[in-house]
Amino acid sequence: MNYFNKMKGHTQSPPRVSLVEILWSWVGSFLGIVAVGLLHFRLLDQSALIMIIGSFGASAVLVYGAIRSPLAQPRNLIGGHVLSAIVGVAAYRYLGGQPWLAAAMAVSVSIALMHYTKTLHPPGGATALIAVIGGDSVHHLGYLYAIIPVAMGAGVMLIIALIVNNLSKGRRYPEFWL
Repeated sequence: MNYFNKMKGHTQSPPRVSLVEILWSWVGSFLGIVAVGLLHFRLLDQSALIMIIGSFGASAVLVYGAIRSPLAQPRNLIGGHVLSAIVGVAAYRYLGGQPWLAAAMAVSVSIALMHYTKTLHPPGGATALIAVIGGDSVHHLGYLYAIIPVAMGAGVMLIIALIVNNLSKGRRYPEFWL
């Protein structure tokens, strides 16, 4: 019975954030995704390179909406994405004939390595998975995927986070760098 009792939870839900905090989160996420999207559609789309990936949506939630979380800090944002991208590409290269196995390996190894390197960033799991299931446009990039779109896109989002998250007197970002 103790096992099932653990599933009841033991603390209260966090308080609602203020409307000002919601506004700053909205502004940051809008500008971050706009910047990455513009780079993609104005510069890279013509060269068949990609810049915007789905896991950046989850990163936006963290770096603009949960800025004090350890998972939202620069080390985690950049390191978690880049490390996971490399792992995802390797998983596809070596296990791509069995995509179900490559996908599971990419996500699991990424989580383990992010833990080990203190770069845990949950969207990194999606970045690894995208390297496996992303289709030809991602597969043709090979390890370049870790640089464009992943490192560049995360870097752009970090720059926007540094600017926007420090405009308000009530917000401060980052909590730490290394």
